[in-house]
Amino acid sequence: MLLAGAPDTPEIEAEVHGLVSILESRRTGVIWVREMLPKREVIQVLTHSTVFVCPSIYEPMGIVNLEAMACETAVVATATGGIPEVVADGETGLLVPISQASDGTGTPLSPDVFVADLAAALTALATDPKRAAGWGARAGGGPSSTSRGSPSPNGPRRLYRSVLP
Repeated sequence: MLLAGAPDTPEIEAEVHGLVSILESRRTGVIWVREMLPKREVIQVLTHSTVFVCPSIYEPMGIVNLEAMACETAVVATATGGIPEVVADGETGLLVPISQASDGTGTPLSPDVFVADLAAALTALATDPKRAAGWGARAGGGPSSTSRGSPSPNGPRRLYRSVLP
């Protein structure tokens, strides 16, 4: 499922639409949710997902990763912007390295390498699903359960739901 609402520009929207069309022509079962979902629906999607992927090339904070971790969903995200401050590689998720242009666009210098690294991270989770066990719980208790004591497995979910209207 692809949740991709509120693009920054009409050009990005057109690009995503074109890429989704290509994907739909190559495989079945593609679900694209174009609108922004209410928080309760986002929680439903995330808690029923196996992996949340955030392949951003620009992300000042990466709150979407925190939301996924709060729902105890494994996270694979780009190591850019504020995401490494939120996702502890190998402890609360997997970070995919990216070499980017320094012109402010965040454009990957080698898109093929970035895509290959992203695919490798997803393959690692697919071939070893136990690897992500407890990531959501650790996200609420700190970088690891051994460094700060045993976190409550419901801590992140409780915190996230506490901000619901």
